[in-house]
Amino acid sequence: MIEKINLNNILFLDIETVPETENYQQLDTEMQVLFEQKTQYQRKEDISAEDFYERAGIWAEFGKIVCLSVGFFANKNDIRNFRVTSFFGEETKILKDFSNLLNNHFNNPQHLLCGHNAKEFDIPFIARRMIINQIAIPEKLNLFGKKPWEIPHLDTLELWKFGDFKHYTSLKLLTKILGIPSPKGDIDGSEVAHVFYVEQDIDRIVTYCEKDTIAVAQIFLRLRREELLIEEEIIHV
Repeated sequence: MIEKINLNNILFLDIETVPETENYQQLDTEMQVLFEQKTQYQRKEDISAEDFYERAGIWAEFGKIVCLSVGFFANKNDIRNFRVTSFFGEETKILKDFSNLLNNHFNNPQHLLCGHNAKEFDIPFIARRMIINQIAIPEKLNLFGKKPWEIPHLDTLELWKFGDFKHYTSLKLLTKILGIPSPKGDIDGSEVAHVFYVEQDIDRIVTYCEKDTIAVAQIFLRLRREELLIEEEIIHV
């Protein structure tokens, strides 16, 4: 029962990713061929690999992380606090800083990671990029040899599915139907690459990523039938 989980033991997270290079032409010839092969089933016949490259950020082999936001409760007695912080900039530093956070502060058996569709996207993406960047995978991300009930990950999408594996509900839709203030601001996921490469406005991406992290925590509270966080309880650090 999720009601029995101590909120202080959960690290909520969200990532924003972009294609590893600004455009398709910056890939070497072999990577262009490999991207064409990788996406042949996703692309429609009239869409070239070059035109499809704007979506490359969804694959860890062709994308990279530009922001990783985390949030955690620091509740004491009847006082609730939700602290939000972000790692952004050069990907290797993002991954190392996140690894240090897990190893030093969220590495005990009771600690859990939670995101929306995190089991399918965020967590595998982070782990794969760590391997590509030759960074040791923290224990909380290392699933080798673990039984399903030993994996320390929660997923608000999975919790909402109630066992229905065919069902997908976006974060935006779930917040809407649960009466949670929308996390979406002036950009959406499809615009992150443009904001990063063209506008070079990482602050907008950080704000967007942090709003999603807060939304995941709000969904988790709603699933527990608890009061939503108010602005005064959210601390950006």
